Amino acid sequence: MKNILPIMAMSLLLVFTVSCKQDSDKEPEKENATKSPVSENYNISILLDLSDRISLQKNPNPTMEYYQRDLGYIKSVSEAFTEHLKSKRIRQIDDKMQLFFNPEPLDPAINTIAQDLRISIDKNNASKDLLNSINSNYASKTSKIYESAIKDNKYVGSDIWSFFDHKVKDQCIENKYRNILVILTDGYMFYESTVMKEGNRTTYITPELIRKNGLNTKDWDKKLQNQDYGFIKANDDLSNLEVLVIGINPNKNNPYEEKVIRAYWTKWFTEMKIGHFEIKNADLPSNMENIIKDFILSKE
Repeated sequence: MKNILPIMAMSLLLVFTVSCKQDSDKEPEKENATKSPVSENYNISILLDLSDRISLQKNPNPTMEYYQRDLGYIKSVSEAFTEHLKSKRIRQIDDKMQLFFNPEPLDPAINTIAQDLRISIDKNNASKDLLNSINSNYASKTSKIYESAIKDNKYVGSDIWSFFDHKVKDQCIENKYRNILVILTDGYMFYESTVMKEGNRTTYITPELIRKNGLNTKDWDKKLQNQDYGFIKANDDLSNLEVLVIGINPNKNNPYEEKVIRAYWTKWFTEMKIGHFEIKNADLPSNMENIIKDFILSKE
Protein backbone atom coordinates (compact mmCIF):
# COMPACT_ATOMS: atom_id res chain seq x y z
CA MET A 1 0.00 0.00 0.00
CA LYS A 2 2.88 2.32 0.85
CA ASN A 3 4.31 1.79 -2.65
CA ILE A 4 0.98 2.33 -4.42
CA LEU A 5 0.41 5.88 -3.10
CA PRO A 6 3.68 7.34 -4.43
CA ILE A 7 3.12 5.62 -7.77
CA MET A 8 -0.41 7.10 -8.04
CA ALA A 9 0.92 10.54 -7.12
CA MET A 10 3.62 10.33 -9.76
CA SER A 11 1.06 9.19 -12.36
CA LEU A 12 -1.26 12.12 -11.61
CA LEU A 13 1.64 14.56 -11.78
CA LEU A 14 2.69 13.13 -15.14
CA VAL A 15 -0.86 13.40 -16.55
CA PHE A 16 -1.16 17.01 -15.29
CA THR A 17 2.20 17.96 -16.81
CA VAL A 18 1.37 16.44 -20.21
CA SER A 19 -2.06 18.11 -20.22
CA CYS A 20 -0.57 21.53 -19.43
CA LYS A 21 2.03 21.09 -22.15
CA GLN A 22 -0.66 20.22 -24.70
CA ASP A 23 -2.69 23.30 -23.72
CA SER A 24 0.43 25.42 -23.95
CA ASP A 25 1.22 24.03 -27.42
CA LYS A 26 -2.31 24.73 -28.62
CA GLU A 27 -2.40 28.37 -27.49
CA PRO A 28 -0.12 29.81 -30.19
CA GLU A 29 -2.10 27.95 -32.86
CA LYS A 30 -5.28 29.60 -31.64
CA GLU A 31 -3.60 33.02 -31.71
CA ASN A 32 -2.22 32.55 -35.22
CA ALA A 33 -5.58 31.39 -36.51
CA THR A 34 -7.01 34.88 -35.94
CA LYS A 35 -4.34 36.65 -38.00
CA SER A 36 -4.39 37.24 -41.73
CA PRO A 37 -1.28 36.12 -43.60
CA VAL A 38 1.38 38.78 -44.00
CA SER A 39 1.81 37.65 -47.60
CA GLU A 40 -1.49 39.26 -48.68
CA ASN A 41 -0.92 41.29 -51.84
CA TYR A 42 -2.08 44.91 -52.02
CA ASN A 43 -3.37 46.81 -55.04
CA ILE A 44 -3.76 50.43 -53.89
CA SER A 45 -5.21 53.13 -56.13
CA ILE A 46 -5.43 56.85 -55.39
CA LEU A 47 -8.02 58.96 -57.25
CA LEU A 48 -7.37 62.71 -57.15
CA ASP A 49 -10.12 65.30 -57.47
CA LEU A 50 -8.30 68.20 -59.14
CA SER A 51 -11.38 70.41 -59.37
CA ASP A 52 -11.51 73.96 -58.02
CA ARG A 53 -11.74 72.59 -54.49
CA ILE A 54 -7.93 73.02 -54.42
CA SER A 55 -8.08 76.58 -55.78
CA LEU A 56 -6.23 79.01 -53.51
CA GLN A 57 -8.55 81.81 -54.63
CA LYS A 58 -11.93 80.08 -54.42
CA ASN A 59 -11.30 77.85 -51.38
CA PRO A 60 -8.49 79.35 -49.30
CA ASN A 61 -7.80 77.91 -45.88
CA PRO A 62 -5.47 79.84 -43.55
CA THR A 63 -4.85 76.81 -41.33
CA MET A 64 -3.63 74.58 -44.17
CA GLU A 65 -4.53 74.75 -47.86
CA TYR A 66 -6.55 71.81 -49.15
CA TYR A 67 -3.92 70.72 -51.65
CA GLN A 68 -1.39 70.55 -48.79
CA ARG A 69 -3.79 68.36 -46.85
CA ASP A 70 -4.07 66.08 -49.89
CA LEU A 71 -0.28 65.79 -49.99
CA GLY A 72 -0.29 64.81 -46.33
CA TYR A 73 -2.94 62.14 -46.93
CA ILE A 74 -0.96 60.74 -49.88
CA LYS A 75 2.15 60.62 -47.70
CA SER A 76 0.28 58.47 -45.17
CA VAL A 77 -0.98 56.15 -47.94
CA SER A 78 2.52 55.63 -49.36
CA GLU A 79 3.95 55.07 -45.87
CA ALA A 80 1.31 52.43 -45.17
CA PHE A 81 2.13 50.77 -48.50
CA THR A 82 5.87 50.62 -47.76
CA GLU A 83 5.19 49.44 -44.21
CA HIS A 84 3.18 46.58 -45.67
CA LEU A 85 5.97 45.72 -48.13
CA LYS A 86 8.62 45.70 -45.42
CA SER A 87 6.52 43.30 -43.34
CA LYS A 88 6.85 40.65 -46.08
CA ARG A 89 9.69 38.42 -47.21
CA ILE A 90 11.14 39.34 -50.61
CA ARG A 91 9.72 36.21 -52.23
CA GLN A 92 6.21 37.13 -50.98
CA ILE A 93 6.15 40.64 -52.46
CA ASP A 94 3.75 41.20 -55.35
CA ASP A 95 2.10 44.56 -54.70
CA LYS A 96 0.96 47.63 -56.65
CA MET A 97 0.17 51.30 -56.13
CA GLN A 98 -1.03 53.79 -58.73
CA LEU A 99 -2.55 57.24 -59.06
CA PHE A 100 -5.48 58.34 -61.25
CA PHE A 101 -7.43 61.40 -62.33
CA ASN A 102 -10.79 61.62 -64.04
CA PRO A 103 -10.83 63.49 -66.32
CA GLU A 104 -7.15 63.61 -67.10
CA PRO A 105 -5.57 67.07 -66.73
CA LEU A 106 -4.85 69.03 -69.90
CA ASP A 107 -1.21 69.42 -68.91
CA PRO A 108 0.71 66.46 -70.45
CA ALA A 109 3.43 66.88 -67.83
CA ILE A 110 0.96 65.93 -65.10
CA ASN A 111 -0.03 62.76 -66.93
CA THR A 112 3.63 61.85 -67.38
CA ILE A 113 4.23 62.22 -63.65
CA ALA A 114 1.19 60.05 -62.93
CA GLN A 115 2.66 57.31 -65.14
CA ASP A 116 5.86 57.45 -63.08
CA LEU A 117 3.79 56.91 -59.94
CA ARG A 118 2.49 53.53 -61.11
CA ILE A 119 4.47 51.17 -58.93
CA SER A 120 4.54 47.42 -59.35
CA ILE A 121 6.87 45.54 -57.02
CA ASP A 122 7.56 41.81 -56.93
CA LYS A 123 10.41 39.49 -55.94
CA ASN A 124 12.26 40.28 -59.17
CA ASN A 125 12.65 44.02 -58.64
CA ALA A 126 12.19 44.47 -54.89
CA SER A 127 15.25 45.96 -53.22
CA LYS A 128 15.98 47.94 -50.09
CA ASP A 129 16.79 51.03 -52.15
CA LEU A 130 13.51 50.81 -54.07
CA LEU A 131 11.42 50.36 -50.92
CA ASN A 132 13.16 53.27 -49.24
CA SER A 133 12.61 55.55 -52.24
CA ILE A 134 8.82 55.13 -52.56
CA ASN A 135 7.80 57.68 -49.94
CA SER A 136 10.11 60.47 -51.08
CA ASN A 137 9.29 59.75 -54.74
CA TYR A 138 5.53 59.96 -54.15
CA ALA A 139 5.90 63.11 -52.04
CA SER A 140 7.96 65.04 -54.58
CA LYS A 141 6.01 64.01 -57.67
CA THR A 142 2.51 64.48 -56.26
CA SER A 143 3.60 67.91 -55.07
CA LYS A 144 4.50 68.78 -58.68
CA ILE A 145 1.06 67.60 -59.85
CA TYR A 146 -0.78 69.92 -57.47
CA GLU A 147 1.56 72.84 -58.15
CA SER A 148 1.00 72.46 -61.88
CA ALA A 149 -2.80 72.17 -61.54
CA ILE A 150 -2.98 75.27 -59.34
CA LYS A 151 -0.68 77.26 -61.60
CA ASP A 152 -2.67 76.26 -64.69
CA ASN A 153 -5.86 77.42 -62.91
CA LYS A 154 -8.12 75.55 -65.36
CA TYR A 155 -10.15 73.26 -63.18
CA VAL A 156 -12.21 70.92 -65.35
CA GLY A 157 -14.30 69.39 -62.59
CA SER A 158 -14.44 65.97 -61.01
CA ASP A 159 -15.93 63.05 -62.93
CA ILE A 160 -15.83 60.48 -60.14
CA TRP A 161 -19.15 58.96 -61.23
CA SER A 162 -17.79 58.12 -64.69
CA PHE A 163 -14.65 56.64 -63.13
CA PHE A 164 -16.80 54.16 -61.23
CA ASP A 165 -18.94 53.52 -64.30
CA HIS A 166 -16.18 52.89 -66.87
CA LYS A 167 -12.79 52.49 -65.22
CA VAL A 168 -12.79 51.23 -61.66
CA LYS A 169 -13.16 47.52 -62.49
CA ASP A 170 -10.44 47.54 -65.14
CA GLN A 171 -7.98 49.83 -63.39
CA CYS A 172 -8.46 49.29 -59.66
CA ILE A 173 -9.54 45.66 -59.20
CA GLU A 174 -7.43 42.55 -59.70
CA ASN A 175 -8.03 38.97 -58.65
CA LYS A 176 -6.04 37.62 -55.70
CA TYR A 177 -5.30 41.13 -54.43
CA ARG A 178 -6.65 43.26 -51.64
CA ASN A 179 -7.97 46.14 -53.75
CA ILE A 180 -8.07 49.52 -52.00
CA LEU A 181 -9.20 52.80 -53.59
CA VAL A 182 -8.44 56.06 -51.79
CA ILE A 183 -10.44 59.03 -53.11
CA LEU A 184 -9.34 62.57 -52.26
CA THR A 185 -12.38 64.82 -52.79
CA ASP A 186 -14.58 67.36 -51.01
CA GLY A 187 -17.61 65.10 -51.51
CA TYR A 188 -19.18 67.07 -54.33
CA MET A 189 -19.29 65.69 -57.87
CA PHE A 190 -19.85 67.54 -61.10
CA TYR A 191 -18.65 67.16 -64.68
CA GLU A 192 -20.48 68.76 -67.61
CA SER A 193 -20.13 65.78 -69.94
CA THR A 194 -21.59 63.37 -67.37
CA VAL A 195 -24.71 65.20 -66.21
CA MET A 196 -27.54 62.64 -66.08
CA LYS A 197 -30.80 62.42 -64.16
CA GLU A 198 -33.11 59.45 -63.59
CA GLY A 199 -36.05 60.41 -61.40
CA ASN A 200 -34.43 61.94 -58.32
CA ARG A 201 -31.17 60.12 -58.96
CA THR A 202 -28.25 62.04 -60.51
CA THR A 203 -24.61 61.59 -61.47
CA TYR A 204 -23.66 64.70 -59.55
CA ILE A 205 -24.13 66.52 -56.27
CA THR A 206 -23.55 70.24 -55.69
CA PRO A 207 -24.63 72.76 -53.04
CA GLU A 208 -27.11 74.12 -55.59
CA LEU A 209 -28.65 70.67 -56.14
CA ILE A 210 -29.01 70.11 -52.40
CA ARG A 211 -30.82 73.45 -51.99
CA LYS A 212 -32.98 72.90 -55.07
CA ASN A 213 -34.11 69.49 -53.80
CA GLY A 214 -34.97 70.90 -50.38
CA LEU A 215 -32.41 68.76 -48.57
CA ASN A 216 -31.28 71.68 -46.42
CA THR A 217 -33.86 71.27 -43.64
CA LYS A 218 -34.13 69.03 -40.58
CA ASP A 219 -36.36 66.62 -42.57
CA TRP A 220 -33.68 66.00 -45.22
CA ASP A 221 -33.27 62.34 -44.28
CA LYS A 222 -36.96 61.50 -44.54
CA LYS A 223 -37.19 63.29 -47.88
CA LEU A 224 -34.05 61.60 -49.23
CA GLN A 225 -35.38 58.15 -48.38
CA ASN A 226 -39.04 58.64 -49.32
CA GLN A 227 -38.32 60.35 -52.64
CA ASP A 228 -35.24 58.25 -53.45
CA TYR A 229 -32.65 60.99 -53.84
CA GLY A 230 -29.09 59.84 -54.47
CA PHE A 231 -26.53 58.95 -57.10
CA ILE A 232 -27.40 56.79 -60.08
CA LYS A 233 -25.82 53.37 -59.51
CA ALA A 234 -22.63 53.14 -61.58
CA ASN A 235 -21.79 49.47 -61.08
CA ASP A 236 -23.48 46.26 -59.96
CA ASP A 237 -20.87 44.40 -57.91
CA LEU A 238 -17.73 45.98 -56.47
CA SER A 239 -17.53 43.59 -53.53
CA ASN A 240 -13.81 43.05 -54.20
CA LEU A 241 -13.04 46.73 -53.60
CA GLU A 242 -12.52 48.74 -50.42
CA VAL A 243 -12.91 52.51 -50.56
CA LEU A 244 -11.62 55.28 -48.31
CA VAL A 245 -12.95 58.77 -49.10
CA ILE A 246 -10.99 61.64 -47.53
CA GLY A 247 -11.55 65.37 -47.68
CA ILE A 248 -15.29 65.92 -47.23
CA ASN A 249 -15.71 69.69 -47.03
CA PRO A 250 -19.39 70.71 -46.90
CA ASN A 251 -20.74 74.17 -47.60
CA LYS A 252 -20.95 75.97 -44.26
CA ASN A 253 -24.23 77.71 -45.17
CA ASN A 254 -26.23 74.51 -44.70
CA PRO A 255 -25.89 72.72 -41.32
CA TYR A 256 -27.23 69.51 -42.90
CA GLU A 257 -24.91 69.56 -45.92
CA GLU A 258 -22.35 67.11 -44.54
CA LYS A 259 -25.02 64.60 -43.56
CA VAL A 260 -26.58 64.78 -47.02
CA ILE A 261 -23.20 64.28 -48.73
CA ARG A 262 -22.42 61.29 -46.53
CA ALA A 263 -25.88 59.81 -47.17
CA TYR A 264 -25.42 60.11 -50.95
CA TRP A 265 -22.02 58.38 -50.89
CA THR A 266 -23.09 55.72 -48.38
CA LYS A 267 -26.19 54.84 -50.40
CA TRP A 268 -24.12 54.71 -53.60
CA PHE A 269 -21.39 52.48 -52.19
CA THR A 270 -23.92 50.18 -50.52
CA GLU A 271 -25.90 49.72 -53.75
CA MET A 272 -22.67 48.91 -55.63
CA LYS A 273 -21.96 46.26 -52.95
CA ILE A 274 -18.73 47.82 -51.69
CA GLY A 275 -18.46 45.93 -48.43
CA HIS A 276 -15.86 48.05 -46.65
CA PHE A 277 -15.75 51.81 -46.94
CA GLU A 278 -15.15 54.87 -44.79
CA ILE A 279 -15.90 58.55 -45.45
CA LYS A 280 -13.73 61.15 -43.68
CA ASN A 281 -13.63 64.93 -43.47
CA ALA A 282 -10.87 67.28 -44.62
CA ASP A 283 -9.02 67.18 -41.32
CA LEU A 284 -5.36 68.01 -40.80
CA PRO A 285 -3.02 65.26 -42.08
CA SER A 286 -1.61 64.73 -38.59
CA ASN A 287 -5.10 63.85 -37.37
CA MET A 288 -5.76 61.56 -40.34
CA GLU A 289 -2.48 59.63 -40.37
CA ASN A 290 -3.55 56.84 -38.00
CA ILE A 291 -7.00 56.59 -39.60
CA ILE A 292 -5.49 56.13 -43.06
CA LYS A 293 -2.88 53.62 -41.92
CA ASP A 294 -5.39 51.66 -39.86
CA PHE A 295 -7.68 51.37 -42.87
CA ILE A 296 -4.91 50.18 -45.20
CA LEU A 297 -3.04 47.94 -42.77
CA SER A 298 -6.06 46.42 -41.08
CA LYS A 299 -6.35 42.66 -41.40
CA GLU A 300 -9.77 41.41 -42.41
